[in-house]
Amino acid sequence: MAGSPIALEDTKEVLLFLATAGVVVPLFRRLKVSPVIGFLGAGLLLGPHGLGGFSDHPWLDFFQLENTQRIAQIAEFGVVFLLFMIGLELSYERLMRLRRLVFGLGAGQVLLSTVVLGEIAALIFGLPQGAALVVGGALALSSTAIVIPVLAERRRLSTTAGRAAFAVLLFQDLMVAPLLFAVSMAGERGGGSGADMLYAILPAMAALAVLVIGGRLLLRPLFHQVALAHSTEFFMAACLFVVIGTGVASAMSGLSMALGAFIAGLLLGETEYRREIEVTLEPFKGLLLGLFFVSIGVELDLTQIARAPGLVIGMALGLIALKAAILFGLARVAGLPAPAAGETALLLGPGGEFAFVMISAAMAERLLPADIGATLILAVTLSMAAIPLLALLGARRSPVDPQTLNPDLSASPPREQRKGRVIVVGYGRVGRLVGEMLARHQLDFIAVDGDPKLVARERPQARNLYWGDATKAEFLRACGLEEASALIVTIDRPQQAEQVVALARKARPDITIVARARDAHHATQLYALGATDAIPETIEASLQLSEAVLVDIGVPMGLVIASVHEKRDEYRKLLQPDGAEEEPRAFRPSTRLKDMGRRREPKNPHQEPG
Repeated sequence: MAGSPIALEDTKEVLLFLATAGVVVPLFRRLKVSPVIGFLGAGLLLGPHGLGGFSDHPWLDFFQLENTQRIAQIAEFGVVFLLFMIGLELSYERLMRLRRLVFGLGAGQVLLSTVVLGEIAALIFGLPQGAALVVGGALALSSTAIVIPVLAERRRLSTTAGRAAFAVLLFQDLMVAPLLFAVSMAGERGGGSGADMLYAILPAMAALAVLVIGGRLLLRPLFHQVALAHSTEFFMAACLFVVIGTGVASAMSGLSMALGAFIAGLLLGETEYRREIEVTLEPFKGLLLGLFFVSIGVELDLTQIARAPGLVIGMALGLIALKAAILFGLARVAGLPAPAAGETALLLGPGGEFAFVMISAAMAERLLPADIGATLILAVTLSMAAIPLLALLGARRSPVDPQTLNPDLSASPPREQRKGRVIVVGYGRVGRLVGEMLARHQLDFIAVDGDPKLVARERPQARNLYWGDATKAEFLRACGLEEASALIVTIDRPQQAEQVVALARKARPDITIVARARDAHHATQLYALGATDAIPETIEASLQLSEAVLVDIGVPMGLVIASVHEKRDEYRKLLQPDGAEEEPRAFRPSTRLKDMGRRREPKNPHQEPG
């Protein structure tokens, strides 16, 4: 029986967006321009105010995004996924290090901007005090969905300006629920006492507490059970369930969906599943954020600018200038250097996506006339479209290297700590001992393993141990492969070890790779795939047995160690491809780490049996 035919109108928006993503991202990356601008331009072109204006050409209807309301509903999840991923990158400890900026600079910016912008709105539009403050609060908010991706793309999230901008944006997200409540109170159907406001906010605060407590109790056991299934599909389903479920629960309690997802990400960022979750959800975040930017571009009506260019452009520029001036002054008071304060001010001067929500709610409550609300939305959209250019200007005026960060303003480890990090793939007996030796020599390392039971057992003693699949290039990148100084592969499955070595060598031709091999034949294969050193278990066991017996029967230890080293070098030359032995080695655990362990515990060989 044939299925019912699919109407083109039901799938046109999806097809157009996927085609846009396939063209915009590669093209703008090749041009070294932010894809954000491309998505905004695509939305403008495909929207009702772009190709939709050519009604005398019916064939253009196929290239027009008509159902903008459906697009906007799905696009909201772009911000939700973005905040979740930001939460994964943070931790409670790092968040507490930002508290002075969140509740100092962030609170000051929202309060002062609301008052100043509200007074100006009252003067320009003749609004009553309540409506003017609502407008001021809406315009005081900035765009998390554009600012964070732009900073991440330019690798400036770790700078003082990047962390300060994130702290202010986080406080603004916390203020969305109280500001939306203020809209309902100021409306014609609102009107309530302080007790009414308290009763409205208490459920939201209670829901926030439930999310935090429930997340701490349930999230780790949930992902442990899913990991035991060893199913990529189930793991992806669990990730999507947590992000969307916490977002919906947060929205039902009066908070923003993005805030609920951020809390879930913050809680999961403390677990061993953080890296695999990040890899799993990254494609969803990228696509949904692209759709969000397209939805903003769709609402941009250039004809309104043409009808009143002075008013709309003047409002957009005035909004950026006023907020930037307020932020710059507050940032300097908070102790930020002038270049960083200027970059933060330029980033957060434009309006944000939550302004659309607040202004639309104010129009629904009849606080704002429709024409004033439409003009405000257009000015906010125009200011948001300028964020990538403002970010470029701010970065040029603030060439601050992340290494110069004030520790009080940073939410992540200094770059020099991350740059020297060693990645240990496999955390069984061999990997554990390698980790102990790295720690003894005060070398920063991160360990990963694909056995959820092993990771759950070892995680309390090794906070830098994560669960995940190291045979995926995206997972290795999430573990910091691009900045690592060495990769040590200790897994005992030959095929997986070969995959990891090949992926790492392709991604980082300059990195030191030391791999555990089953035997001489396996070592030869690892060398051919790009390993700097391959350690055959059978050969190492033979050498250690020889060393032990020679020392025990009275041969001087110095002569024994020298002969063992000589024999090991002979085997290495035999196993490596022609000419490989001439390549320099900056890191040789096959010599140094083994000798250290052997001298301290000569009767306890650390290699696992083959």
